[in-house]
Amino acid sequence: MIVEPGRSAEAWSLGPALALTDSFGFVCKGCGDCCRQRKDLVLSGYDLYRIARRLRLSPRIVAHAFCKRYLAPESCLPALRLTPDPISGNCRFFEGNACVIHEARPLACALYPLGQSIDPVTAQMEYRAQLPLCGICRENRTLQQYLEDAAVLERAGIDARWAVVCTQLSEQLRAAGGASNPHFAMAIKRMERALYLDYDLSDEFYPQFQHNLAELQALLPRILSAATEG
Repeated sequence: MIVEPGRSAEAWSLGPALALTDSFGFVCKGCGDCCRQRKDLVLSGYDLYRIARRLRLSPRIVAHAFCKRYLAPESCLPALRLTPDPISGNCRFFEGNACVIHEARPLACALYPLGQSIDPVTAQMEYRAQLPLCGICRENRTLQQYLEDAAVLERAGIDARWAVVCTQLSEQLRAAGGASNPHFAMAIKRMERALYLDYDLSDEFYPQFQHNLAELQALLPRILSAATEG
């Protein structure tokens, strides 16, 4: 899985892979350019849960009010993308040059200006800077310190698990025929519930995620194989 937030209307490229001990002195100067004209912010189930908790709305309501639900072509999995403000084209949570959900911002926003890739087999993470860097530079600061300050490392286990699970589900769908399976739409709806929607905000995300997956893994083979039964 790759998370690359990018910059709107600006040319950039990914630099070499960075180790946690490498120097990374980027400091945000608060210009807000990374929040303007954004149409590419894809959410994980954990991102949606965190935003829902911050807004005190259910994941279903947040998904309906602020997101576009679609089928990711590369994985055949249900996916969510934050929709921009219909008037300004900016992120809906960008107001007065600030993020109003900053403590619950999506992973792509917390990483910025880094791109992150997660190996779906080993769950190893790799980070690359988007060049040229914006912001200002602070000397004697490592990548690990940057990630700790952005609260990326404290959620890394959940993000790695998400990448592994999505890869496994994608492979399972493709092995069953993908979109050509007569029960594909039913499987997608059940996946969407398990991955994004069926969460109680009074409980922590990860135990519910594991519970949802256990139910999904028991049910999904029966849904996908129903086409060949009888």
